[in-house]
Amino acid sequence: MNHLDSDLLRTFIAVAQAGSVTDGAALINRSQSATSIQIKRLETILGEPVFERHGRGVVPSETGRRLLPIANEVTARLDAALRDISRDAVRGRLRLGIPDDHGRAKLAQIVAAFSRLHPQVELDVTCALSTGFPGALEKGELDLAVYEVETPRPVEDLLFEDPTCWVSSAEQDFSTARTLPVALFDHACWWRDAALGSLEARRRPYRIVYSSQSVSGVIAAVDAGIAVGLVGRSSVHSGHAIVGAELDLGATPTSKLVLAANGSADGGPLIAMKETIRAAFLSTKGGATSR
Repeated sequence: MNHLDSDLLRTFIAVAQAGSVTDGAALINRSQSATSIQIKRLETILGEPVFERHGRGVVPSETGRRLLPIANEVTARLDAALRDISRDAVRGRLRLGIPDDHGRAKLAQIVAAFSRLHPQVELDVTCALSTGFPGALEKGELDLAVYEVETPRPVEDLLFEDPTCWVSSAEQDFSTARTLPVALFDHACWWRDAALGSLEARRRPYRIVYSSQSVSGVIAAVDAGIAVGLVGRSSVHSGHAIVGAELDLGATPTSKLVLAANGSADGGPLIAMKETIRAAFLSTKGGATSR
């Protein structure tokens, strides 16, 4: 009688997360051929394909979509049981800062997954505007934080890059506006500086009609058709038009989402959380950038 092996399930999860056999193999430190063999073994046991080809990668088939939540639950429970029983279980306290904006959903999922894997770690999560996180790390108020920068420092681990662009509502035309209405961040940060620099390079009148503390607020103003706004390309949706060139706006930089730790912080919880966050961003190869 055939049985589902947890090792096969882990291989299946890795390929599903990465979107390709090659990248999934890298996540579990196996060769592409060994990973392919395991996927074929799983399909033989199930009698159904678990993946379908999609562009240059793969996506779960109907059977794969049914199996994925079960595979995640089974492997998570096995990992949790091992950590509960093992003397090597990660213990301690970790103070983590994550951005308070549209990207927080992805990071919240990471935190939830970490808590399931490491139930003996006491997490103290700060969800706030991330502009203050570097200072909080330096003061020892946080152990680890995720935030955005224009240029990462050597101590900051790059997680994700997102080109910035000027957008407007697809239903609104600002090309004939004598004074360009703009939505900007209302706090000092490199995003605001980049937007103002781009506007000044245009050498035409503009007016700040909407200020917000978050990406979500800027996007809301754009969606309402009252202003143009500078956002990450990952935030652009079908109701937007990219208008930087059309409006002769100056070039804007690429946003970098980074992970950084308090220089004096150390220990199992910190190392484990770093690994969890890095693996999550590696496996998805994208996702929403955050503030």
